[in-house]
Amino acid sequence: MKVRKAVITAAGWGTRFLPITKAQPKEMLPLVTKPLIQYSVEEAINSGIEQIVVITTLGKRAIEDYFDRSFELEYFLEQKGEVNLLKEMRELSSLADIGYIKQKEQLGLGHAILTAKEIVGKEPFAVLLPDDIIDSKVPVLKQMIEAYEQYKTNIIAVERIARQDTVKYGIIEPEKISGHIHQVLGLREKPEPAQAPSNLGVVGRYILMPEIFDALEVTPPGKNQEIQ
Repeated sequence: MKVRKAVITAAGWGTRFLPITKAQPKEMLPLVTKPLIQYSVEEAINSGIEQIVVITTLGKRAIEDYFDRSFELEYFLEQKGEVNLLKEMRELSSLADIGYIKQKEQLGLGHAILTAKEIVGKEPFAVLLPDDIIDSKVPVLKQMIEAYEQYKTNIIAVERIARQDTVKYGIIEPEKISGHIHQVLGLREKPEPAQAPSNLGVVGRYILMPEIFDALEVTPPGKNQEIQ
């Protein structure tokens, strides 16, 4: 079955970026001329995704407003003769079919993904974490979808990191299959360098089979009562 849907998680408090994230969603912080979340939306679109679900929470209405049409702004730009800006605003609001789900409690990435169960249904789907901006000639998600089409299983993105940085990542125990494809034999969360099974750290891109929802529903909360 084709990967048509993507979940973008945007419900975290952004505590590492306080105090700015007290008033501004972390996902709306600018990187050059765009907010962080737009890079994930564009990556999804350029990878063939047809429907996007953004997981938000209270206080993040700015994300919805950003991707929605503003007829008042369009009228103002039209009256001012700002043709190029008007075109850009209309293109922004028609980027993709985007829906929103509010996560009432921030109970971890696994819980955020679980809130999308009804919309995702019984299809494989992508997950993108907008914190991770990955500059790649071929979108990383597109490469992952191609791998999924070959292997028909869960796919996660990893990157080579400095050995001393393993304490910041989930680290996989890999078995090389071919090229840049590895089978994941195990995963350790933020191990000390001496205990790390490799220097391949997980980054915020996933292709998941719908069976993940069954697993998440019976996964007990871990640290900070979060489901990961």
